[in-house]
Amino acid sequence: MTRLHLVRHGPTHAKTMVGWSDIPADLSDHAAIARLHDHLPAKALVISSDLSRAADTATAIQGKRQRLPHHRDLREIHFGTWELRGFKEIEAEDPELTFAYWDNPGDVRPPSGESWNEVRSRVDAVIDQLIADHSGRDLIVVAHFGVILTQVQRALGLTAFEAFSHRIDNLSITDITHRGDRWSVGRINHCP
Repeated sequence: MTRLHLVRHGPTHAKTMVGWSDIPADLSDHAAIARLHDHLPAKALVISSDLSRAADTATAIQGKRQRLPHHRDLREIHFGTWELRGFKEIEAEDPELTFAYWDNPGDVRPPSGESWNEVRSRVDAVIDQLIADHSGRDLIVVAHFGVILTQVQRALGLTAFEAFSHRIDNLSITDITHRGDRWSVGRINHCP
């Protein structure tokens, strides 16, 4: 049995589509960081996306836990030309594509970006490798909204659209357990 504790990075306060841009997290809420640190298993391994908002959040909650190297494939959705642009601006430019991307996620991709299915495939491969390499361990994975939702979708057998209905707040934990070929989900979006 391997337990995944999927933690969303600290807030960026950006009001735009932030995927692969390396925007720092606001980690000034020391009480929330301390609660998160104390809630997570003391002997868990810690890994994060290589983007600073996730890597710095991982450092803030790491404590004495062993750290694994950052992993590029734990990055957020690649929004392509939508990156760092507001939703209304993107919607005004191409309402049909914008609607299709969010309401029929799967193979639809933003210009020069990646589709939901591509994100899911990328993240599944990393999680599968982590489980194979660290079977029976607790793994704290500090990542992004989209990354966490890919694993909620996988574990619950949801459609991508159904997965998007879940809220994933900054500094929240989503617990997923892997046992052989079975997945189970504990709390989603838990804020200790």
